Amino acid sequence: MPKTPPKYRAPALDKGLDILELLAASPTPLTIAEVSEGVGRSRGEIFRMLQVLEERDYITRGEGDTGYSITPRLFRLGMEQPQLKTAVEAALPVMHRLADLVEQSCHLVVPSREQIVVIARIDPPGEIGLVVRVGHRRPMSQATSGHVLLAYQSDEIRNLWLDMIATHEPDLDRKKLLKLVAQVRARGYASAPSHIVDGVTDLSAPVMEHGHAVCALTIPFIERRASSITMLHTQAQLRQAASDISDALQYGAPVRKE
Repeated sequence: MPKTPPKYRAPALDKGLDILELLAASPTPLTIAEVSEGVGRSRGEIFRMLQVLEERDYITRGEGDTGYSITPRLFRLGMEQPQLKTAVEAALPVMHRLADLVEQSCHLVVPSREQIVVIARIDPPGEIGLVVRVGHRRPMSQATSGHVLLAYQSDEIRNLWLDMIATHEPDLDRKKLLKLVAQVRARGYASAPSHIVDGVTDLSAPVMEHGHAVCALTIPFIERRASSITMLHTQAQLRQAASDISDALQYGAPVRKE
């Protein structure tokens, strides 16, 4: 079906958004030439736009003028949304308690189009742990927390998300992903070897509101010889913490105390 052309045009805004989207998707800073090629516009068209975006702190140049990259400003603006702000406020006290109980770090994840993004984290109480930075993004199909988010949606929403994922991942094995998601739903949480770090097991549980997952609470579990805390114990504490946050979001009630 042909795409409906936009009713109104704002060329300068289009240019600025094209640049931000390009830089947001790039793992490394981009030079003016690379930005020009990436957005399909001349250097003269984008030079002034880059200056304005830099002055407004949406983009920055690396040391030695190695290229432009996006700043956390857009992320901070997004975090001002009432829903996200409420979720973080409800989650942080529970996450602090969880980290202390299991002696591991934990982080909170939300969907962002075809990706997941970390919106809050708590460092481990000890000296050893794996910490995922706030703002970290991964394709939803390749993240344990993404599988949790997919598992706890209506069929309609899940199919919409899968269609969006498929546009960015042409080789997506939809049937395999749906089978994995069904297993997560049946178990009530996800447990899988990390896609990034060897020796780490990602444990993730849904934070529910009105019957669907709005966040995923995740622990990158590291088994340590000196600790008596097992993965089984950590799974139980994680699921309880996700339930406590869900209760706080759903009813506005105080979270349960240990």
